Amino acid sequence: MSLRTTEQLFSGPVYACPDEACWNAVLHPSDKLVAELKEQGKRRGTITITHTRADGTLLEGSRKGDGVFELVRPHRFWFSRSMPGTLFIRQSRDKRADHWSIRRAAEALRKAGWTVEITIDEDTRRSFAEAEADRVTRAEERTERFTEYAGNAAARSNTAYAGVRQIADGIPMGQPLMPDHHSYRRALRDRERMDAGMRRSIDEGKKAEYYTQRAKASGSYEVFRKNPPRALRRIEKLEAELRGVERWLRGESNNGYTRALTPDTVAELGRRKEELEEEIGYWRHVIAEAEANGFKVWRPDDFVKGDFAKVYGRWFQVLRVNKKTLTVPSILNVHQAVVTPQNSTYGEMTHTVPYDKVFGRRSAEEMERTLAEASSS
Repeated sequence: MSLRTTEQLFSGPVYACPDEACWNAVLHPSDKLVAELKEQGKRRGTITITHTRADGTLLEGSRKGDGVFELVRPHRFWFSRSMPGTLFIRQSRDKRADHWSIRRAAEALRKAGWTVEITIDEDTRRSFAEAEADRVTRAEERTERFTEYAGNAAARSNTAYAGVRQIADGIPMGQPLMPDHHSYRRALRDRERMDAGMRRSIDEGKKAEYYTQRAKASGSYEVFRKNPPRALRRIEKLEAELRGVERWLRGESNNGYTRALTPDTVAELGRRKEELEEEIGYWRHVIAEAEANGFKVWRPDDFVKGDFAKVYGRWFQVLRVNKKTLTVPSILNVHQAVVTPQNSTYGEMTHTVPYDKVFGRRSAEEMERTLAEASSS
């Protein structure tokens, strides 16, 4: 058995003594232990960033006060009310991943010592009908929340005003400040309290009005979304985008732009094509329901030259029937209820009106009878 030297006895993976007289020396952490501790200090934990079109981009593994939110906030991440401990990119659901923001957030976290795992799944999504139903539900929740906020603010406004009235009722009408009177300081305080109370009442009243308008907007969300003319314009826009995607998939140019058909690009264009077809089908169903309930969708077959179309509350004679629009005398004629080329104040100037802006039709004969009845009455 060989004897161990002093250096061997007092050196190892945990502690080492650089002094030969180690029996009387202080043991110091070894270089290996110091390196391991530093590395452990750098590895603060694991953060997971996931993205699916169904759930959006989520960041998990963070705790309040750990500094993660401050690191990723510049990259569009925000905290979630419904999922404590989870951060997310706002408006990332039902969309492709924002790779730029995700990469920048991951880089910032790794520089701060976090281990970051990223998982992106572009194929897991919800149907457009499910997404729209969820948006309607959230709008209803916002309506309830803002209505409550408005009520609370109105109550605080009324309370503050009542306090002001109570102080004012104790002051005789026209009572001036009397600097030499013993009540002078109290009178000053009363006026300061009244001023502060009125300002508080006004501020809370403005909050109540603000939240009332927010509640009103949220409450009309579904009606706004399913408004037939607006839905028709949305369909037209989506169909144009769909045609562009199909051109790219065929290797053609779309509005002067081409796409390199890499496997990733083809997969993404295919997903977008599927989404557009589904969304167009949804809005067409909305229009079909509106037509079943009496809404009229005007089309080129409904008009001939010489008819009258109701646009912006006035009747304009149709000069030409186009595929997507009607050509009428200038819509700047705001003083005539019935506008024809003969009575137009803008001469030969014309405008084109899309069919979703048309809200009525009369033939030339019907308009002639209407004008005759109006002149005889």
